[in-house]
Amino acid sequence: MSDFLSQWGEAAYTSVGFFWMALWAFILGYAVSGMIQIFVTQSRMQKTMGDGSAKSVFLGSFFGFISSSCSFSALATTKSLFQKGASFVSSIAFLLASTNLVIELGIIISIFLGWQFVVGEYVGGIILILCSWLLIKLINPSSLIEKARKNLGTSDDDNRDSTPFSDKIKSTESWAKVGQQYAMEWKMVWKDVTVGFTIAGIISAFVPDIFFEALFINSGKEVDSYSFLSLFQHVIIGPIAAFVTFIGSMGNIPLAALLFGKGVSFAGVIAFIFSDLVVFPVLRINAKYYGWKMSFFILFLLFSSLIGTSLFLHYGLEVFGMLPDISSVNITEKEHFQVDYTFWLNITFLMISGILIHYGFVKGKDVHHHKEMAPKSPMMERVLKWIAVACYVWLAIGIIIKLFV
Repeated sequence: MSDFLSQWGEAAYTSVGFFWMALWAFILGYAVSGMIQIFVTQSRMQKTMGDGSAKSVFLGSFFGFISSSCSFSALATTKSLFQKGASFVSSIAFLLASTNLVIELGIIISIFLGWQFVVGEYVGGIILILCSWLLIKLINPSSLIEKARKNLGTSDDDNRDSTPFSDKIKSTESWAKVGQQYAMEWKMVWKDVTVGFTIAGIISAFVPDIFFEALFINSGKEVDSYSFLSLFQHVIIGPIAAFVTFIGSMGNIPLAALLFGKGVSFAGVIAFIFSDLVVFPVLRINAKYYGWKMSFFILFLLFSSLIGTSLFLHYGLEVFGMLPDISSVNITEKEHFQVDYTFWLNITFLMISGILIHYGFVKGKDVHHHKEMAPKSPMMERVLKWIAVACYVWLAIGIIIKLFV
């Protein structure tokens, strides 16, 4: 019993420590995301994304990059662009860019996994887009695309905003919208982040290395190289694990760091990180928008692309001798709570968070900002909410055990 309580305390302490490591990065990322979405207009995007040319794919990727946000916001914006005339391939490029080429994800990855994984995230995001473009060209699912457009119907909505950027940046109303968008970002991810970080702590304390060595064949801290079959199995199991957890990419990063620390290959971990768009909630939302056939096609498209991308990145870094060393990522042995740069960054960004909330809900109490989000399953959200509440109870009791028992 005493061993269990000790592990419980350690698991809770690790979860809270992980979140403390990443807190400033979350605030920075969502603040920047909120500013981009309010100050950078998306009007007429669809008019430049109307065909499957290289220019349209590039513009879709660029617009996705500057519109980076949570997966559910990205899904809704992608649907809107496609409905208003953007080509299917440029819409997919937008979706992949807006969920993978995001500043907050890159910062979190750098904290937990190191620069090689940041390179993998951003270069891999571009390769994902190219792979998806190639597959769409080869398969040419024109009938599916037309049926998906019919399912969506037409849209008369045109949210144009002709206010000059210089006027927006000086406007209290615009900053109030930034504050409200910032709060909305947190509202969208708090459950995923809570569950993801709690699970990461539990795994680090309770799950032995032998479990991961059995799940990911030929893995382990002592493994120096992987066969192609081993890597292929890793990039298959990684997304399946993400599909089962259905936690967003931000909540999955500590889990990814644990997987790498347990000896899972770079390819397998990158595939796990890239899997935020092949989880069940996204499959269901795409089915609601476009129909189940198109939803499964998108799943096949993204799953195939991330497998190829992950393997390409692994072998590419290996050729240049740049694959990260497992020993360089050991987040469970770090001292999380000390007066260092993380402490001061967290204090600074908590103050910035307070300012944004003040602008959004005190100064901007009469400002109403609405952004379309993809429809979530009410039942799944309720279940996830109660799981998150249970996580808070688990963490609170665990911290008490850690400090006082």
